[in-house]
Amino acid sequence: MSITSLPEGRSSSTYAWSGWKKAYVALGANIGDKLATIERACDMLNAHEAIRLLQTSSLYPTKPMYVSDQDWFYNAACEIETSLSPMQLLDELQAIENTLGRVKTIDKGPRNIDLDILLYEGETVDNDRLIVPHKLMHEREFVLRPLADMIPNETIPTLDPSRTIRCYLAALPKSDPPMTPIVPFGPSQYLRPLDPHRSTKVMSILNVTPDSFSDGGTHFSSIPTSMSPVLSQLQSTLPCSPSQSLLTSLLSNPYLSHLHSTISSHLSLGATILDIGGQSSRPLAPSISADEEFSRIRPALLLAATFPSISISLDTYRASVFRRAAALVPHAQLILNDISGGLFEPEILAEAARVKASVVLMHTRGTPESMSRPPHTEYPTGLIEEIAAELKERVAAAQAAGIPRWRIVLDPGVGFAKVGGQNCTVLRELERLRGMEGLEGLPWLVGSSRKKFVGQLLGDNDARRAGGKEGRVRSAGERAWGTAATVVAAVQGGADVVRVHDVGEMRDVVAVADGIWRGGGEGE
Repeated sequence: MSITSLPEGRSSSTYAWSGWKKAYVALGANIGDKLATIERACDMLNAHEAIRLLQTSSLYPTKPMYVSDQDWFYNAACEIETSLSPMQLLDELQAIENTLGRVKTIDKGPRNIDLDILLYEGETVDNDRLIVPHKLMHEREFVLRPLADMIPNETIPTLDPSRTIRCYLAALPKSDPPMTPIVPFGPSQYLRPLDPHRSTKVMSILNVTPDSFSDGGTHFSSIPTSMSPVLSQLQSTLPCSPSQSLLTSLLSNPYLSHLHSTISSHLSLGATILDIGGQSSRPLAPSISADEEFSRIRPALLLAATFPSISISLDTYRASVFRRAAALVPHAQLILNDISGGLFEPEILAEAARVKASVVLMHTRGTPESMSRPPHTEYPTGLIEEIAAELKERVAAAQAAGIPRWRIVLDPGVGFAKVGGQNCTVLRELERLRGMEGLEGLPWLVGSSRKKFVGQLLGDNDARRAGGKEGRVRSAGERAWGTAATVVAAVQGGADVVRVHDVGEMRDVVAVADGIWRGGGEGE
């Protein structure tokens, strides 16, 4: 049933359905909470019985045209299927605008939401209410660029049939500043994957596990039952800061005090994202129950939520764990970091969509028990090509579950279903991977910190210096300098986020790498 207000005297039963047709709708806003309004409009479209939302473009901040004395816009587009005629669809879009409080002021002036039909199944419409294809769309970057995210090789009816949307976009003069996408990553920061001068974000790792490959047990301990009421009191206090007496009670427990100081330290050392995990994903790691995983992460989540300036990521592939975590700290706008990209438990993608979470979709194959063995480590048609194809499938699955493209981050999966030199190839060819068709414009997270291949490379170098052929694989704690080299490679290749254990050291590595590869040092 539609959640929009239908035109007066009409009901959905009065619409003559003539089969489902594909259409493209522009989304724009420059008043209020622009992102929230655009996402609500998408929800309302998808809730209509005669409309299916298939995918969205990326999200673009754009300078206002024509009337310059107004705030910047957020612009995007979506692909839908509908059984409505173009005029009926227009009625529905205007009903959604009205429901969201759209009030027309001056022409081309500020608006809290703007929904326009750009294309409708190759058809043309020209009357006093609607023109399709949208007039002058081929001259407007804020229309063409979102369309190019979805249908770059399609043509525009009524225009030159030999010219695609990609061609029209390429022919436009370069905008100043360039029109580049953004991805919300937590409550207060955005990733800007095509901004050549962007800063690489540092994501710190907090594994509350006894058996993670690098730091297992470091941040893990059981919580006495006597502390449960105190944690519940903290939960009820959020998002406000806890009182001094409550904080004193919490920190009287050595483990909670350790967690709090660790989070505070990571933040002060330069991390802007904290990735919390309660289930080890190392090869051959034993599986634990969802209840056990949630009990491990609960204290860390609650304590992290007392630091409003940090974005919180949850490293889990379990839908029930993410659902409970999102309900535990709803104001924190959790990021989902799923090592399987939704393969292990597909319903987790719908859970992320429901709470408007940004998601990290990592490339992997098999399970933690099998991923390091053939056939999962075999790439007969090319390592980069197969990673790209499989990640495109994950992006499609996420969009089908209701996650917009502007909330998707990709991870090439260093150390997952890749062994030895394959990991070097991923880092060496990250820039090419980022540019593969269907993946352009999406941000990338790289997690190479202390991985086994780093220890192997260092150990082999030790052996060569000693005159041997093979050396001892360096332990996880001996891989910081090697990790630094992989972080530089990730920045050079275009990573937007690096996931690390050694926060302070890698912060400095990122600062210098950004200075070299992202425009630092000009004029010096």
